[in-house]
Amino acid sequence: MHFPGSHVLSIAQFQRQDVDRVFAVADAMRPYAHREKITRVLEGAILGSMFFEPSTRTRISFGSAFNLLGGEVRETTGFETTAIAKGESLYDTARVLSGYSDVIAMRHPEPGSVAEFAQGSRVPVINGGDGANEHPTQALLDLYTIRSELASRGRGLDDLRIAMVGDLRFGRTVHSLARLLQLYPGIHISLVSPPELAMPADIVESARMAGHRVVETEHLETGISGVDIVYSTRLQEERFASAEEADAYRGRFRLDQQIYTARCEPNTVIMHPLPRDSREGARELDIDLNDNPNLAIFRQSDNGVLVRMALFALILDVADKVDTHARPVNWFTERRF
Repeated sequence: MHFPGSHVLSIAQFQRQDVDRVFAVADAMRPYAHREKITRVLEGAILGSMFFEPSTRTRISFGSAFNLLGGEVRETTGFETTAIAKGESLYDTARVLSGYSDVIAMRHPEPGSVAEFAQGSRVPVINGGDGANEHPTQALLDLYTIRSELASRGRGLDDLRIAMVGDLRFGRTVHSLARLLQLYPGIHISLVSPPELAMPADIVESARMAGHRVVETEHLETGISGVDIVYSTRLQEERFASAEEADAYRGRFRLDQQIYTARCEPNTVIMHPLPRDSREGARELDIDLNDNPNLAIFRQSDNGVLVRMALFALILDVADKVDTHARPVNWFTERRF
């Protein structure tokens, strides 16, 4: 992949050496993300942040990543605040807003919409999630987290054993992660969901074609046994026809400390793209896991800034200039990571 000036629309764009490059740059971003140093390598650059679906972590981490590199952010949230509500096409919106930005991060509820927008954009576009389709930057930060967690145990990514649990039909994070894992050999994937919310068949088939062992089950207890990673997902109720339809599946695959102790290996890492649904009756990851040292969900969220900083630096071709624009911070910066 030639990063400078490129769109990031699908995980299919990445080869293993591309992922290695992103991760190497993300590692180098750690002092800036931890506020140990400041860089102004993107001073004067503008990120157009266009989120047409609700978002907390993805939207804010994109903006924070750009700010930490010295750039500025202009945000659009929701359809009602844009000319799209007046009938403007994605192409016209892209032509206009790309004139105001140097790079655009976009989320949209329709599959394929971000790629359609990119066709009209005059600057690079990064997919922050397009409906139930893909979420490529989430897959990258997820894999970066898995790499980091396993490295602390003396392990690499090859021969990974991972369970993906919950709404695998509509969960775009697991779609992109399953595709990204096809770059690595010997992967064992346990897919835990009801049949109605199963991983799309084309993704399962492509994983098997890549040589991975894929097991599909409805049983949480057996599905999470003997794995390195349990990746739980929220029920994507916004993709269902009604709340009542979604309620039929709510809380079906709830992981708590008792089940973890009984079924998981002692060092099994717990991940979740967030937000986790903490309402009574849901709680796909129970709050009694909060003190479990293997709960990596907040380390995972922090890693989103590192990976998105790396992508901005690579796409805007400043990865080798970050340190030349660095200086110490001026304020008290002690953080507990």
